[in-house]
Amino acid sequence: MNLLEMLLDDKNSSAIGEIARQFNLNPDQAKSAMGQIAPALAKGLQNNVSQGGLGDLMSALGKGNHQRYLDDPSSLASADSLQDGNNILGHIFGSKDVSRQVASQAASQTGLDDGMIKKMLPMVASLAMGAMSKNAASSGMLGASSAGQDSGVAGMLASFLDADKDGSIVDDLASMAGKFFR
Repeated sequence: MNLLEMLLDDKNSSAIGEIARQFNLNPDQAKSAMGQIAPALAKGLQNNVSQGGLGDLMSALGKGNHQRYLDDPSSLASADSLQDGNNILGHIFGSKDVSRQVASQAASQTGLDDGMIKKMLPMVASLAMGAMSKNAASSGMLGASSAGQDSGVAGMLASFLDADKDGSIVDDLASMAGKFFR
C-alpha cells in the first residue's frame, strides 16, 4: 500500500472526516484535496531520501509519535499538530514557497480556495508522517539503523512510495488518485 492509498483508505475515514469538518467541506472534497497534496508530499519525501535524508526521516518516524494523528484525528487541529505539520513541510519542501506552490496547484485542481489548502497542508503532512510511521513500525523498518540495513530500509521506503517500481512515484500517485476520484 502506498502513501496515497494509506491516507485515503477507509480505515482513515475519521481523519478525512476531521479535515472535512475543520474546513467545512464534505468528505469527497477533503479526499480530493488530500489526493492532490499527497503526491507532492511523497515526491518531496522521495527527493529528500535520495539526497541523503533517509537517516533523518527514519529518526523522525521513530521519535515523532506521528501515529497519534491516525489514532486520534481530532488532534489534527491542535497547535502542536499544526507546528509539527509545518516542521514536516519545511523539512520535505525546504521552503514556504514550495508549500505555496503545492497549495496553489491543489487549489486549481480541486476548485477549493488556496488559502484553505495552505491551512490544510500541515494537517495532511502530519497524517502522511503518521501513515508512514505506522507502516514503518509494522514492517520493522524503525529498528534498522546500521548502514547495511539502511539500504534495505531505503528499498522498503521506495516501494511504499513507488508502487510499480519504475523509479518514479508521480505516475503511481496520479494513478491512485484517479482510482479514488472516479
